[in-house]
Amino acid sequence: MSDLRINQERLWASLMEMAKIGATKKGGCNRLAGTDLDKQARDLFVSWCEEAGCDVYIDKIGNIFARRAGDDNHAPAVATGSHLDTQPTGGKFDGVFGVLAGVEVLRTLHENNIQTPTAMEFSVWTNEEGSRFQPAMQGSGVYAGRFDLATELNKTDANGIRLGDELKRIGYLGEEEIGSRPIGAFFEAHIEQGPILEDEHKAIGVVRLGQGIRWYNIEVNGRESHSGTTPMHLRQDAMVPASLIIAELEQIALRHENGLGTTGFMQVYPNSRNTIPGKVSFSAELRNPSSDTLFTMHQELISFCETLARDRNLDIKVDPFWYFAPVEFSASDDVKAATQLLGYSHMDIYSGAGHDACYMADLVPTGMIFIPCENGISHNEIEYSSPEQCAAGANVLLHSMLQASERIVKR
Repeated sequence: MSDLRINQERLWASLMEMAKIGATKKGGCNRLAGTDLDKQARDLFVSWCEEAGCDVYIDKIGNIFARRAGDDNHAPAVATGSHLDTQPTGGKFDGVFGVLAGVEVLRTLHENNIQTPTAMEFSVWTNEEGSRFQPAMQGSGVYAGRFDLATELNKTDANGIRLGDELKRIGYLGEEEIGSRPIGAFFEAHIEQGPILEDEHKAIGVVRLGQGIRWYNIEVNGRESHSGTTPMHLRQDAMVPASLIIAELEQIALRHENGLGTTGFMQVYPNSRNTIPGKVSFSAELRNPSSDTLFTMHQELISFCETLARDRNLDIKVDPFWYFAPVEFSASDDVKAATQLLGYSHMDIYSGAGHDACYMADLVPTGMIFIPCENGISHNEIEYSSPEQCAAGANVLLHSMLQASERIVKR
């Protein structure tokens, strides 16, 4: 079994075939959750899994589970998966690599007639990106009990369209009960989305921690008025305090080791060149792998906004609508052992982004496998990992799952 390897050429061909669905002119993918393109990608995944002998189940938030039977089908299964939805200007690999690495593991087991000790499950999670519907990691979050099913099905996109209605329309609003899959361990393969592995010349990242994330919606309310006739001392300009908050996000991040702070979305009202803005709404994000440090960063942001509102006699609303706690991956040793068995160079690393595996870690021993991506670029149409890098990650996934399956039946 230690000599078993996936088919590199077939994995690459699958990645390129999936990339045709929602292909963009610059070589990336635009495949938002709940769209017709999402349906096409899901249909392709399901067809590949059924061809390899799987039974397919869909739960009430649209998560897909393809099950391959094992020797002991009463024992908890070993599962893998990621997501097929992308950013509007996303790449070919983010999320998709993890799904198709799982498909390649399935095909390798199938063509070699390998009966695993436990069943194996291969999953696609609904709306990981959080681009069309918020929050991110919606399907896995519902599965793990972090989010309420009805609340998330009622979430709407910018046009007021419900997630539940879109899942029903594309045929992926299932009947399987949430959280009912008999899973004993979970693994997710993913591109790093950062430059560390490439810089360190390592083939595999053994992910030990998942970074904590706090998302905010911030609204600054002032008073719009004429930019040429209103003296500076009589203005209630919403843009200036918004700018100060954004600058403070950077300072908060810089004050704390491994801190990150970002604003990526903004709306200005009335958004006219010669009118002082009366309302500015924008996103804020703080990240840190330490829960204590992340909470301190959160307190600093709240305090700054409260002080700024008092000093400028403005209304500043801060909605801390999503918190994702730092995660420890307890199946990391399986990943490391598989990497060593295969002889790949490797290093311990933490995940700077959120992933479905982070929610699965609430429920079962979970591990993540990172592979390098060129220049650390992700959420971008030029995102790239080589066929060799993808094959290495899929081989580690294969042997991590086999080791976990053997361990489960020996308990």
